[in-house]
Amino acid sequence: MSVLVYIDTLNGKIAKNALEAVQYGSKIGDTTVVTNGNISDSALQVLGGVGAKKVLVNKNLKSNDASQVAKLVKAAAEATGADTIVFSSDLTGKAVAPRVSASLKAGLVSGAIGLPEGDGSVKVNVFSGKAFGKVTVNTDKKVIALTPNAVGVVEGEGTAPVEAFDAEVGQSSITVKEVKRQEGDVLLPEAELVVSAGRGLKGPENWGMVEDLAKALGAATACSRPVADIGWRPHHEHVGQTGVAIRPNLYIAAGISGAIQHLAGVNGSKVIVVINTDPEAPFFKAADYGIVGDAFDVLPKLTAEIEKLKAQN
Repeated sequence: MSVLVYIDTLNGKIAKNALEAVQYGSKIGDTTVVTNGNISDSALQVLGGVGAKKVLVNKNLKSNDASQVAKLVKAAAEATGADTIVFSSDLTGKAVAPRVSASLKAGLVSGAIGLPEGDGSVKVNVFSGKAFGKVTVNTDKKVIALTPNAVGVVEGEGTAPVEAFDAEVGQSSITVKEVKRQEGDVLLPEAELVVSAGRGLKGPENWGMVEDLAKALGAATACSRPVADIGWRPHHEHVGQTGVAIRPNLYIAAGISGAIQHLAGVNGSKVIVVINTDPEAPFFKAADYGIVGDAFDVLPKLTAEIEKLKAQN
């Protein structure tokens, strides 16, 4: 089976969710990767270590205009004869995958969390992660958008040849006036460890405790929607149904009650630790570990213990 994987690149780097998509594709069939933007051939060659057989790159297309990227992917799918086209279900993938699906008259599986099974069905999350479903696509060509952090990445050795790929993508209908990059040592969508907090911290001046714990763990920081709405933290840190949906290996939530909208964005986490003074807080029902206590006492103690363990190692 021939598989085409589109990956988005950020600042000339390949994100973890892109590596996941490539390795996912390699488990389905012979995988060709297509991408665009200003990225070096040497950076793309390493995709061979996660299963890519070949990489096609269009360095002339630096825009993330979804309609242009969709035309690039369609052209690459036709050139390679791909039966299955894979995206990461990130912001770009969510915008491009449906366009490619429509233009190729290919069935779309959105939010996949497993490989296609023998009957062609693909496991997905439904009802904001509260249940699982299976989607079966009967069209000859299939488009699959993979949920970030749904599958692990095992990087091996090997390189993939990189070839220039030209395609007619038309003129962009978007004018970019300003680009603001998310800052921080660990970007939230990529993070495997996340420390989050809510209104229980009482004010933005107390966020140093969250940042200290995150730094000790090598984690990203996040927050609940009310915290972002009142300006305590930037909106790109808001996790939940209307914010960033994450699936880290560890999610620590301090001073967050656990409203259903928040849970919808974090319940894919492998392990959830909840810290709250209210033993009846709804979040405890979803937690793997719960600490009934004041975040002002618990967070500094956790940080100190983690620093102690790191010093011993």
